[in-house]
Formats: sequence, C-alpha cells, structure tokens
Amino acid sequence: MQTQYENVARMDAAIAVGDTNKVLRNTYMLLAMTLLFSAVTAGVSMAMAVPYGVSLVTSLVALGLLWFVVPRTANSAAGIFVVFGVTGLLGFGLGPVLNHYLSLGNGGQIVMLALGITGSAFLGLSGYVLYSRKDFSFMRNFLMIGVLVAFIAAIVSLVASLVGYPMPALALTVSAMFAFLMCGMILWQTSEIVNGGETNYVLATVGLYVSIYNLFTSLLHLLGAFMGERD
Repeated sequence: MQTQYENVARMDAAIAVGDTNKVLRNTYMLLAMTLLFSAVTAGVSMAMAVPYGVSLVTSLVALGLLWFVVPRTANSAAGIFVVFGVTGLLGFGLGPVLNHYLSLGNGGQIVMLALGITGSAFLGLSGYVLYSRKDFSFMRNFLMIGVLVAFIAAIVSLVASLVGYPMPALALTVSAMFAFLMCGMILWQTSEIVNGGETNYVLATVGLYVSIYNLFTSLLHLLGAFMGERD
C-alpha cells in the first residue's frame, strides 16, 4: 500500500514538473516574440520621429490595457493579442526616448551599454533561479512596497519638473530604485514560475517584460546622466 502511495506521489510530482516546464517554455517563447515586436515598433517610432506627446499617449494606453484588460483575458487566446498590444505600444512609446539618447555625442554607446546590462542582468538572474530552484517568494511584499514608493517618488519628480522646479537628484534616485527593484522582480517572477506559483504564461510574460522594460529605461536615464556627452 505504501509503495502504491509513493508511486502516485511520484507521478503527481512528475506531472507538476511537466506543467512548470511547459509554463516556463511558453513564457520565454512569448517573451522573446514580444521583445522583438517591441524593438520593431520602437524602430518605427524612431523613424517617424514621434514627439513625446504621442509617446506618452501610447504608453498610457498600454498601461490601461496592462491593468484592466490583461487580467481579464489572460486565460483565453485573446490574452496573447492583448500582450502584443501592450508590448507594441510600450515599444512605440520608447522611440522618442531612444532618439533623445542617440542625439547625444556618445548616445549609441549609452543605448548599447544599457541594452547589454539589461540582457546580462536578465540572463544572469533568471539563470541563477533556474539552476538553484530557490524560492524568492519572501521578497514579494518588499518589492511591492518598494515599487509603490518609487512610483510615488517618480510622480513627485515629474510634477516638480512640470511646475518649473526640476529635481534631478530625485529623478536619478528613482531610476536607481527602479533598476534595483526590477532585478528583484526578475528573481521573484522567475522563482514563481519555477516553483509553480505562476501557472499562467501570459501573466508571467507580461510581468517579466515590464521588469525588463523598466530596467532598461532606468539604466538609460542613469547612464545618460553620468556618461552623456552633449554636442
């Protein structure tokens, strides 16, 4: 009888591992496609020299889809199209930002360095979790609170700039906070997939994409501030 229970337990464990690997495989496949799609839409935006106003609108629409539509469609085929809509719009909104940094004397170096650090960080952090299978769920509350604090600080910095009292030190601090927090998010989100906490690859993809996007844009701001050469 005990052997029978052990066999059932092993079968259940094998099924669970198989399901986890399937979610992981689908997540990385969809993530790769959305990153490529974002790169294409960013290139289109750059070629069109889209102004910041249009960029802001597309980014806000993407956030609306992310908050209100993705959770409702994540369990259906429509969720995949919504994910491409979110990532495409965010990529399009990134065009003016990239054009700004590329206009600097060493802008190409800054963009490539930010891209390289982002890619290395993602591969390194994800690889560590995949190899160690460590559970980073204990980081969840810290990360959520940290993101909320950073978001509020970002709003304060933006409002201060709009009213004519820019706070560059605060803006750089916000970027550094987001860069640090997004690394933590990648650890936690990958851990959730590996350990069965996240079973929906659409939601997993969106979570990782947003972390990568925020990490890249934060690094652009930091590197541009400390390395940027004005012509």
